[in-house]
Amino acid sequence: MKLIASRAVPTHIISGFLGAGKTTLLQHLLSQKPENEVWAVLMNEFGQIGVDQQLISQQQGYAVKELLGGCLCCSSQLPMQIALSRLLSESKPDRLFIEPTGLGHPAQLLEQLTEPHWQKTLDMRALVIVVDGSRLHDQAWVEQNLYTDQLKAAQIVVISHIDCMSDEDREAYLELKQEYKAYVRHWIEADHGIVNIQQLDMIQQPLQRKIQPLLKQQSMQANSEDVPAIKQLPYHYVETSQGYTVAGWKLPKRWQFKFYDLLDLLCAQQDWVRIKGIFNTDQGWKSFNFNPQQFNYKSVEESIDNRVEIICQSNQDWLLFETELLACRLNEAE
Repeated sequence: MKLIASRAVPTHIISGFLGAGKTTLLQHLLSQKPENEVWAVLMNEFGQIGVDQQLISQQQGYAVKELLGGCLCCSSQLPMQIALSRLLSESKPDRLFIEPTGLGHPAQLLEQLTEPHWQKTLDMRALVIVVDGSRLHDQAWVEQNLYTDQLKAAQIVVISHIDCMSDEDREAYLELKQEYKAYVRHWIEADHGIVNIQQLDMIQQPLQRKIQPLLKQQSMQANSEDVPAIKQLPYHYVETSQGYTVAGWKLPKRWQFKFYDLLDLLCAQQDWVRIKGIFNTDQGWKSFNFNPQQFNYKSVEESIDNRVEIICQSNQDWLLFETELLACRLNEAE
């Protein structure tokens, strides 16, 4: 369906983990709609029965559409494109909100909506992630891969349920801001989901992450060959944000690593701000959480993959690190 629009529609992605308070925030944002404007909402429910749409007022001036079943972030793009195209063509909104399921990967959705097809239609605003402040003390909750992936995609983080935060939550909040300062531009504490739309109405900074094959694979390619962007494991990425460089690797979960070799490698790194990882090792699944003050590692539940991420403020020899990382594998020849 070809879209014809006189101007690009300001578009906000309001994401966040399950139960974070996305719909409450969205309700307060919609209440700020000027009388002479039409605002639209595209909501995504992972299941087949929509509930959230019933919580959003259907009064004149709002257009709400639900996309049920699956996740619009990472499933086939066609249902999302059709639903979004119809919503835009039928409603002709002055502002658009998209609320993915709490199980979604908003970075993938943002990547889809910034493709050339949408650039003349959508004016993407800063991606918003809602975080439940009252659960920040729960390490098992905040260390989930999906939770951390959502935070890394955010340019604005809205902390909800601040009236229920304990001293432990407050301390964890300060640590969270420090940990994600390379990613998040603004933090907003929302009392009962109340946020002024102007606080969220800023341009989305271009994505600078490019997922590519492992550097070792790239070095074996002819220089004239274009390096493909990929999304299947194994892969690496390097991105820059706010003066920091973030390098990451995701590797298949079946790959197993020698724990002590891996620990030695991570401890030997220089000039970094943060190192975090989770690996399948010969000592069981282990997580690593290093900051300049302390090197922490512990046994954890099985993960969906092996992964490591290093944040620094200086150039590094990433090919050397990757080579040494792969040398820590058991059965490397597989």
